[in-house]
Amino acid sequence: MFAFCTDPETLSGLSWLSCYLTTGKHLSIYVSVGTVLLLLAITAPAALLFGFGGAVAARSPLPPLAWAGRGYIAIVRGVPDIAFFLFFVIALDQFLEWLRHEWKCPDWEGSVWQGSDFVVCAEAKLPLSTAAGWVHDVYGFAVAVLTFAIVFGAFAANVLYGAMRAVPRAQLETAEAYGMTRRQIFRRILVPQMWVYALPGLSNLWMVLVKATPLLFLLGVEDIVYWARELGGAKTPRFTDYPHPDWRVWYFGALLVFYLAFTRLSEVVLARLTRRLARGQATLGGAAQGGSA
Repeated sequence: MFAFCTDPETLSGLSWLSCYLTTGKHLSIYVSVGTVLLLLAITAPAALLFGFGGAVAARSPLPPLAWAGRGYIAIVRGVPDIAFFLFFVIALDQFLEWLRHEWKCPDWEGSVWQGSDFVVCAEAKLPLSTAAGWVHDVYGFAVAVLTFAIVFGAFAANVLYGAMRAVPRAQLETAEAYGMTRRQIFRRILVPQMWVYALPGLSNLWMVLVKATPLLFLLGVEDIVYWARELGGAKTPRFTDYPHPDWRVWYFGALLVFYLAFTRLSEVVLARLTRRLARGQATLGGAAQGGSA
């Protein structure tokens, strides 16, 4: 990147380090940091949306809807994350390709299953083999977001379901006595009150989500852990031998600092959010959290 980096053999100290950290491959790890942060920014509200829908369904008076909500919570929470990531991504990708195959290639002869191989016509592939590289990257990232949202949405649903049950029944009965409808009670009483009880569990879930971002490599997304391993184990040709060929301990040490700093920042933000939500809430949970925060 810098003009004085043309001959690394003449460099030393900070000038060498500045050249080393601005090589083309190092730009990839800087981009991957943005990828992880973007994943968290999109996945967190998406998982919360899945969780809220699952919690509302689980407490529904309609048995089929309640079974669906509780089944979603129980099944996804009961499957190891790695197993779900590997199975769901493959199953979803093949299902979408099968739908496109049935639509675009109705004259296809034979089964899409040929032994252990899943084969569809070229027009049905997702993404198309002729698509630009960024299309493949966006598709992989979108699948990753959806997978993370479904997995962590189940945990969020369990937290929100418990928080809804923790809201004092007397408050709901009082609102009902004042003539409020079920919808009004849900929107004006239950939902505002439940966040006080839900936030501690959601805070822990956010921390788990942050620590789970290295699972991106299972979905084919080149995250910071992938690049730390690649760059630490094998440097670019110009920097192969100086000062030694294996720097993985330094790269993973930098990741340690990054994750610790990010989780500490999260703790500060969540603590302030807890105090704000607990302010003015006439509940034992609100009073306790407001006083201890």
